[in-house]
Amino acid sequence: MKLVSYKTEDREHLGIFVNGHIYNLNSCDKLLPDNMKDFLEGGEVLMERAKRVDDQIKEGSLEAKEEIFYEILAPVPHPTSCRDGYAFRQHVAAARRNRKVDMIPQFDEYPIFYFTNHNAIQGPGEIECMPDHFEKLDFELEVAVVIGKKGRNIKASEADDYIAGFMVMNDMSARTLQMEEMLLNLGPAKGKDFSTVIGPWLVTPDELLQYKVKPKEGHTGNSYDLKMTCRVNGIEVSKGNVADMDWTFAEIIERCAYGVDILPGDVIGSGTVGTGCFLELNGTGLLNDPNYKPQWLQDGDVVEMEITGLGALSNIIKKADSDFSILALKK
Repeated sequence: MKLVSYKTEDREHLGIFVNGHIYNLNSCDKLLPDNMKDFLEGGEVLMERAKRVDDQIKEGSLEAKEEIFYEILAPVPHPTSCRDGYAFRQHVAAARRNRKVDMIPQFDEYPIFYFTNHNAIQGPGEIECMPDHFEKLDFELEVAVVIGKKGRNIKASEADDYIAGFMVMNDMSARTLQMEEMLLNLGPAKGKDFSTVIGPWLVTPDELLQYKVKPKEGHTGNSYDLKMTCRVNGIEVSKGNVADMDWTFAEIIERCAYGVDILPGDVIGSGTVGTGCFLELNGTGLLNDPNYKPQWLQDGDVVEMEITGLGALSNIIKKADSDFSILALKK
């Protein structure tokens, strides 16, 4: 099942995406809420009701009216929190190699994550960026999950049961801001907090069973053979696979939930896939060729990310009509 949040006449709704069409869940079953937040908080009971509606529409036993005029939103427009992990060893190793430092051994000991701005979640469409963001503006190709039920001190062997669904994720990054603040060993903050993009819909785990594979040796949890790509202005710049995650989402959730509650609506990103950002690509290019020309996102660029089974997420980069700079405020 593909769950989608959308807007009509400035009101948010919850629907399902079936064969290229969106159907409002509440219109099909009045016991289903008309927003993602309440739906996720309803847990497995509401999820099963929604799946019955999905099945009925697909088999033709339910005559549902499709939505015609709408704006697609982030599948989870108002997440309770947003964490981002560091699950792909290839990306970490390449980034460190490009900086001429050794691979950090702690990567293989435990998964890590940081909190980002859950109020800056966006879906498909325009991403408005300030002038300082365009100082080395970058994408990050990721996959994300959303939590479907409350839990605490969850073991990795049980953690996959807490996942309501999967989404494409673009962790937008302003590298100059990010690098200057991380010199103080705190962050990332301003380099990341302006936009995190998820979408186009939330795909429930049952739809991915056909892609399920074993996790990396020594790891616990589900893994999926899902091709990941990113195109900028129609040109492929990045590719990878969800199966390349060294740390599984189950293991990341185990760490997230240690001593604290995870809640329905929490979003957790995988971290960047190998080759999944210009920072890594530029570093590798310059390492191999001193004349390599680095590339960063520009005003008007179209960023398209696609993951097998999860759909395609498309955004247009837009420069804000402002000359306000916090980089210029440094003492």
